[in-house]
Amino acid sequence: MSVRAKKHLGQHFLTDESIAEQIADILSEKGYEHVLEIGPGMGMMTKYLLPKKCTTHVIEIDDESVEYLQANYLHLGPRIYGGDFLKINLNDIFKEQQFAIIGNFPYNISSQIVFKTIDNRASIPEFGGMFQKEVAKRICAAPGSKTYGIISVLTQAYYDTEYLFTVPPTVFNPPPKVDSGVMVMKRKKELFLSVPDKLFKHVVKTAFGQRRKMLRSSLKSFNLSDELRANKIFTKRPEQISVEGFIELTALIQKDGISNQ
Repeated sequence: MSVRAKKHLGQHFLTDESIAEQIADILSEKGYEHVLEIGPGMGMMTKYLLPKKCTTHVIEIDDESVEYLQANYLHLGPRIYGGDFLKINLNDIFKEQQFAIIGNFPYNISSQIVFKTIDNRASIPEFGGMFQKEVAKRICAAPGSKTYGIISVLTQAYYDTEYLFTVPPTVFNPPPKVDSGVMVMKRKKELFLSVPDKLFKHVVKTAFGQRRKMLRSSLKSFNLSDELRANKIFTKRPEQISVEGFIELTALIQKDGISNQ
């Protein structure tokens, strides 16, 4: 039995054993006892995760793939979860235990997977896997680059990120139209910022909503005081602001809002 790749699920099955093994090896296995693989398909990477010291769990939305895994990976047993990663309550599986996430992530929901990881960062010390190259590069981008944006700032506020290597389309069935990229994220020691998460996200998303404009224009909706808008930081564009700079900017906006109440 084999599984047919389904376009509506964004499935591109990896066929290269060496690359599957390389991706399975990107996690350090430190600080957690469980690993969750998202979208294992026919288990190309799963078989390289199973011998490791951490307990492997897999979640797969495709019923045909779940049936294949149940027939061919009997020792995974109850750790095969059929369903949508974006909809599951991770605490139902891991009961507040620490776990890592890995996968060959579907291109169409990869950013959403990252954002859910950030929301659950208290339980997820490491995250890694394969994305569309453009997305992986964007997550790891540094300030000043054209690819630096919302996902760069929101991810790097909580995780240290590293782009590892590029994977060509030829090692997939069916081959995607673009290169893929493998990256890894390791959680920072501080789980929480010195400013409210909700306000921080709002500032970042609003700033990059008009990324070509200076902050004094893109952040108009915050009704900032003239005194604050005179601050030099408001003459910059969002791609010029580091993660730490956005945290400082959020603190200024928070203080300004309190003083104007």
